[in-house]
Amino acid sequence: MKKFKDNIDDFFKWVKGTELVELDDIDVSEDPVRPELTLGFRITNGRKIFGLKYNEEIEAIVCVALCPEVPFTVREMDYMSQAANQENQRGEIVVAYTVWSRKRGAGKEIINKLGEWAKQNHFQRVVTLSPLTPMATHFHIKNGAKQINISEETQNFEYDISK
Repeated sequence: MKKFKDNIDDFFKWVKGTELVELDDIDVSEDPVRPELTLGFRITNGRKIFGLKYNEEIEAIVCVALCPEVPFTVREMDYMSQAANQENQRGEIVVAYTVWSRKRGAGKEIINKLGEWAKQNHFQRVVTLSPLTPMATHFHIKNGAKQINISEETQNFEYDISK
């Protein structure tokens, strides 16, 4: 029982000690979802990379695009974020198109922190542009998202940031 309590205490200490930080450089080959997307793609035209930082280590990474509508393909996301960025506007939808973690629980935590960031920065929605894999489906549903679309190439989930 003591070991279980110590594990719970360590987990809550870890969660409280994490922070969402914007990154300008990552090793894209680590991305298990979309390693073909270059670093340049990830940091231009209304796109950002965030890391979940704990004790000076990055425990998880999420790449997002700020879009005016929900994209159904990477190509649509690219066009939408470019258009919103060129018009000196920003998309009101935070689209997470890849997320991965280096520590158990860090994927869920970075999604939670992303939702907090989106709400604090007055974005309207947080949605995903996820691959059609059981792993992606399970991850997002397990973490409280609702599936809002399935297309030939991708699926979209939405996280409620209104709370």
